[in-house]
Amino acid sequence: MPPAIEYDLIVIGAGPGGVAAADTAALLGKRVAIVERNAAVGGAAVNTGTIPSKTLRETALAIAGVKARALIGVDVSVRREAKIEDLVRHERVVTASEAHQMRTLLDRYGVTVHRGTGKFIDPYTVRVTRPSPIGGTEDLRANKIIIAIGSCPMRPAVFPFEHPRIHDSDELLYITTIPRSLAVIGGGVIGSEYACMFSALGVRVHLIDGRDVLLPFLDPDLSHTLAQTMERQGIVFHWKEQVESCKAPRSGEIELRLKSGKELAVGHVLVCAGRTSYADRLAPETAGFGLTPRGLIPVDEHFRTTVQHIYAVGDVIGFPALASTSSEQGRVAACHAFGSNAKQALAQYLPAGIYTIPEVSSVGLTEQQAREKNIPIVVGRADYDQNPRGKIIGDKTGFLKLIFERDEMKLIGVHVIGEQATELIHIGLTVMMTGGGANLFLATCFNYPTLGDLYKLATHDAILKRSELLGRVQASLSRW
Repeated sequence: MPPAIEYDLIVIGAGPGGVAAADTAALLGKRVAIVERNAAVGGAAVNTGTIPSKTLRETALAIAGVKARALIGVDVSVRREAKIEDLVRHERVVTASEAHQMRTLLDRYGVTVHRGTGKFIDPYTVRVTRPSPIGGTEDLRANKIIIAIGSCPMRPAVFPFEHPRIHDSDELLYITTIPRSLAVIGGGVIGSEYACMFSALGVRVHLIDGRDVLLPFLDPDLSHTLAQTMERQGIVFHWKEQVESCKAPRSGEIELRLKSGKELAVGHVLVCAGRTSYADRLAPETAGFGLTPRGLIPVDEHFRTTVQHIYAVGDVIGFPALASTSSEQGRVAACHAFGSNAKQALAQYLPAGIYTIPEVSSVGLTEQQAREKNIPIVVGRADYDQNPRGKIIGDKTGFLKLIFERDEMKLIGVHVIGEQATELIHIGLTVMMTGGGANLFLATCFNYPTLGDLYKLATHDAILKRSELLGRVQASLSRW
């Protein structure tokens, strides 16, 4: 065996967290290696998850004519049988382009990419097993190591995944036909996004979930509105249900028996039962750190494991497991590893974006959370159909909800549902980052007509409600 190749930093995994860590360390003048088992860098975010699914969503909206139907009030959906090639063509181009761009950046920074699967053979050495036809192994050694191996979809035993019409969320990208009917198992973010996308294409969609509320971490107003909108789109919810059996003949429909005794027959099944870590494949005991019962890697506020020179970021450490936060974690870890103060901590506020139809985005406290914390609040709301831009684009269900701390009118929560929600959230996010609130919105001039002007409208709503509330309080006190 040849001697190990020496680096300052080894990053295991070339997803958003790993690439951000590698680029950051390279900018700090370090010699960096990144280990990636797949041919393309970018991880699930670029190759099987975030970018592909969001691109497919936009293509589905275009093919189905959803926006045009909302605008002019007639059915202009595609009147031919849409082919799978129509759905995936743009996705393949965007995915390949993004992976190429990430790889180009790594190359420009001088990061060496080692193709293969890595595992520890001691706390400072990673053995890379190269894929065929290259084969063989090579050892890499560094004083600092960052783990960013991501996660993979869980596969409950009740489903025979070898069947060509039963999919996890990674496999779904490779379907060969658009199904006529689809059962989505799990109403989390991924399940809800795919349910909306296929429903927009005219697929009969059943969404099966063990809970009785859609995406319960959202502000209840958003969750309720989203569920109602999805039902109007034709999605059938099966709440408080679990699949007890799955019969999947080679031809004909797949038969699902639910816990309640209800039976469903569908063409395809998509299982979105969460994602799991495969950190045990790294041989963590050899490196000297352990895993949680869920297989995650415990880390401190600097993303450092119990072994002081080994860090972990992204899905492998658990919540929030988003591409955006994983990248930020990678930068923090790399800076801490090499004593740089360029990035010392995550941002105080981390937005969530959900690409259902309609989009949903949120940051900060929900109304319920604020009340549970006994924070005196006032809520401002502005509906898209009160806004000229909202009327122009034909969005009749969207709204912006702002949560203000009542005394100082400081913004503590932003919740949006509707077109461009994941973009619109950033205005409120920036105000929260600066500690601002109502005064900043009132002092700002927004383009007209834009959805951004919803912030001013919602702020006026909150101020009026606050005045009414304080007026009632003062009147009540005066009677005493």
